[in-house]
Amino acid sequence: MQQSKVKKQVSIAMLASVGFVLMIFNFPIGFSSFLELDFGDVPAIIAAILFGPAAGILVEAIKNILHYIIMGNATGVPVGQLANFVAGVLYILPASYMYRKMNSMRGLAIGLSIGTIVMALVMSVLNYYLFIPAYTWFLNAPAMAAPELRALIAAGILPFNLIKGIVMGIVFMAIFAKLKTWVHAQSDYKRAA
Repeated sequence: MQQSKVKKQVSIAMLASVGFVLMIFNFPIGFSSFLELDFGDVPAIIAAILFGPAAGILVEAIKNILHYIIMGNATGVPVGQLANFVAGVLYILPASYMYRKMNSMRGLAIGLSIGTIVMALVMSVLNYYLFIPAYTWFLNAPAMAAPELRALIAAGILPFNLIKGIVMGIVFMAIFAKLKTWVHAQSDYKRAA
């Protein structure tokens, strides 16, 4: 029992570290200079599937804390890391839930699709009311007018999050197809079900 707990803790720490490294290797996809795609959520999905949703959330938290401590940001406040954490959690929870419920690639695909839609919609609302105003406030920049902010959300943030979810889902499904047997052997879901 103790060995299993230690193995789980080490696995979560390792996956969070890999998530942090993947988060560093980000690249813009053309919508805005501050919207960059990274694959740091892939290890969190693996953790959520292996050990449950709480492990996925923990991986998301640790990788963003590491990113803030090591990389910092322009505002001095972890607004970007908080947004990344929330987006990641919104993305991985439906995938974890549907995989647990259906225990199949189809369930995982459905969960990733739901996660993409939920992440895109909720992050649009949160960016409008919370994250973009926080950025402008901490940077002492002039606040964006409502029409300008709505245009940024509609033309930038919403499509970015949809593309991010789709690309991450495709990459994760390709990885998971190779790891499926190993994941089933390691997964806490079998033991919990």
